[in-house]
Amino acid sequence: MPAITTPFDDAGDVDHAFLARHAAWMVDAGATAVVPLGSLGEGATLDFDEKLAVLDTIVQAVGDRVPVIPGIAALATHQAVALAQASRDKGCRGLMVLPPYVYQGPWSETRAHFAAVLEATDLPCMLYNNPIAYGTDVLPTQMVELCDRFENLRAMKESGGDVRRICANHALLGDRLALFAGLDDMAFEAVHAGAVGWIAGLVNALPRESVEVFRLARAGEHDAAFALYSWFLPLLRLDTVPEFVQLIKLVQQEVGMGHERVRAPRRILEGERREQALEVIRTTLASNPMNERSR
Repeated sequence: MPAITTPFDDAGDVDHAFLARHAAWMVDAGATAVVPLGSLGEGATLDFDEKLAVLDTIVQAVGDRVPVIPGIAALATHQAVALAQASRDKGCRGLMVLPPYVYQGPWSETRAHFAAVLEATDLPCMLYNNPIAYGTDVLPTQMVELCDRFENLRAMKESGGDVRRICANHALLGDRLALFAGLDDMAFEAVHAGAVGWIAGLVNALPRESVEVFRLARAGEHDAAFALYSWFLPLLRLDTVPEFVQLIKLVQQEVGMGHERVRAPRRILEGERREQALEVIRTTLASNPMNERSR
């Protein structure tokens, strides 16, 4: 499931024409949902009305083929609740619920925030755990507490980087909770630990390759999956650094499916950092084994 990037035009506005084409392109390649308004989608920089317009565009672009599952994040709980309710009205079929931006309170406050959003919708929800980015770590025992209370909490995106968390959550919750890899360079390992899904970043530029490596891993075709994953890793690791938005958009630009424009305070990469990234990107793309296979 792609955590879809948000494209901007020369004026800094959302490029809805490209957004629609991009979403449909990834679904055509086998993506099973589209996840807008997340960290990679620069959701924190979008106004409320911009977020709703993004949802309108993607829902119309993919139709009934796959669900649209927006990230629900805000500075204040009431803002997250409003976005969750508006997302349902826009035709979204699930929600990915994040902890509050900026404020990192105790579990009692974080739990109340999650509860307010989960109570505000009857849509199936995924909790997004990313302690590296948001400073809030939802422990497996805390997931049990939430799942026992909310039947619509069906999945978890785990982005802490510790694949043991997949096993720990599965041990406590079993099939009650669908577990998803949340970092690109843990997808192969996460499947073997029990993950059934992957909210991916480089899929924005390389959807065929992303879908195939995950399919092979889920099918138990270990050697083929590992070979493709090993080729992919230099690019997948671009998803795990602070400039991941700029880098993934740069890969999109290199494959001719997007532009590296980002919204401030992010800025397009420059100088040595950009040249180093382009060397990795171009070298890896030039040896793409799926291009060889399709010849």
